[in-house]
Amino acid sequence: MNDKLHLAPIRNPRRAIDVGTGTGIWAIDFAEAYPNTAIIGTDLSPIQPDTTPPNLSFEIDDCCSEWVYPKNHFDFIHIRALYGSVADWPKFYRECLDHLAPGGYIEQAEVNPVPKSDDGSITPGDPYDQCGRLAVRSGEAFGKSLMVETFMHEDMAKAGFTDIVKTTYKWPIGAWSTDPRLKDLGRWNLLHWMQGLEGWTLRFFTKHMGVGEPSN
Repeated sequence: MNDKLHLAPIRNPRRAIDVGTGTGIWAIDFAEAYPNTAIIGTDLSPIQPDTTPPNLSFEIDDCCSEWVYPKNHFDFIHIRALYGSVADWPKFYRECLDHLAPGGYIEQAEVNPVPKSDDGSITPGDPYDQCGRLAVRSGEAFGKSLMVETFMHEDMAKAGFTDIVKTTYKWPIGAWSTDPRLKDLGRWNLLHWMQGLEGWTLRFFTKHMGVGEPSN
């Protein structure tokens, strides 16, 4: 996103929420960039730092449950990397719409878990292809799709959102690109994969897809 915290054309929002804030890094950066905005970061896990900007608070909350905030409350709703976390996306988007103030914005950033290549180097049966497609199948078996990137704009429209804009970015794995920025992103994403792959796949593949279980 070219070092931008968001793409939505927000101006001086009064209240914002970061749904599924994780470690809270984005929410902290946003709070510092918008010191007059009251921002809430929510997550199921209390893994956020204790020291935060004064206009930011973290709360333990399940975004898939009924929202406890007032209707028409937030000027900006930010969502990132909730793929595999929500069973009923239409219901989730209706909650977002109900709690978004008139004229407010919702922004969601998601990843397609199936790696692709411009030059055809990732072919059917390639380890990257196998891993991605097995992840998709395991998400469906788990009941929480990993493919929200492919249908979120349609579900938002069905919920009642208007003027929807979809922007797609490349996210290389490894430093193979000749473009300096993509090369740098690729280095970081390779580290992301190397450190995260086991955590992303171990439970999904063994519990829901039977990988590693002995045959009878």
